[in-house]
Amino acid sequence: MTGTPEFHQRVISDAGAAVRGLTVALGERLGLYRALAETGPLTPAALAARAGIDARYAEEWLHAQLSAGYVVRDAGAGTYALPAEHAPVLADPDAVTYAAGFFTALKALYATEDLLVDAYRSGDGVGWAEHDPALDTGMGSFFQPTYEHRLVPDWLPALTGVPGKLAAGGSVADVGCGVGHTTLLIARAFPEATVHGFDYSEEAISLARQLAEEAGLSDRVVFDVAAADDYPGTGYDLVTFFNALHDMGDPVSAAQHVHKSLDADGTWMLVESNVSPADIDTQTPAARMFMALSAVMCLPVAVAQRGPHALGNHSGEQAFRAIAEEAGFTRWRRATETPVNAVYEVRP
Repeated sequence: MTGTPEFHQRVISDAGAAVRGLTVALGERLGLYRALAETGPLTPAALAARAGIDARYAEEWLHAQLSAGYVVRDAGAGTYALPAEHAPVLADPDAVTYAAGFFTALKALYATEDLLVDAYRSGDGVGWAEHDPALDTGMGSFFQPTYEHRLVPDWLPALTGVPGKLAAGGSVADVGCGVGHTTLLIARAFPEATVHGFDYSEEAISLARQLAEEAGLSDRVVFDVAAADDYPGTGYDLVTFFNALHDMGDPVSAAQHVHKSLDADGTWMLVESNVSPADIDTQTPAARMFMALSAVMCLPVAVAQRGPHALGNHSGEQAFRAIAEEAGFTRWRRATETPVNAVYEVRP
């Protein structure tokens, strides 16, 4: 336990972090971190010229980053620099540690405050479609680096027989695909496979189709608007859910549909947050983030679907396994994990 002064400073620190998130979103959208990473130490005027922004705003933004400890300053030279060890987190979207993209979702999350107040009072939900499209792109950007670095080299090989099936022309349904990052990664890695992406968000599917066009994969990947319990097709060799089941109002119905849509020897790859009810008290950075997200995004999204369940993002392996067994699955295995994600192999 901490005393009131210490706790007060903790809350002030959290308040600063909440506001600082907006400066991170600005830095990501305007390319300010990338400019610093690519060029080295810059004066505010030089950063402004390189990034195409106003010099006075560049100076104020740099002050905020210096106060946060994100950049360092040479007071004598009047320059600011992004330390090399910070670049993979703030300036390199290809790095597995890249996190700046998450903050662009804050616009969508904070904009739902009034809806959340009403939802908390009424017990209703706040549906995904009620958010600004920035939620799709921001959350997609947050998870994408892990998917880029783990999905093909680590996660799929951890599933029994799956890479061989896909290489031989197997079929995949990526359910709750969002803007399609995972769908396109699978299609790119397995050119003989038939890959479908399904999501109930029309905005997300529209963005996914654009990304497929840009990647030159639109001839091999089909994106359609569909819910988890009614997406078309049967005989899939692989059905994937990436951090999606906990957002569904009727996860049992979704799991039952997966069971019906799979080949008899198929695999359901269930990727979920690597947290559980036991983590509520841990106060690790990951746990604190997941608990907060669940309260303002995951739970309201599930409640909005008016189903029999509203799991939240930290229900844990026991709850997910019970859902799978109720849906008719008989084999369950934690195939692999990262500090953030648990990857389950679920089979009929």
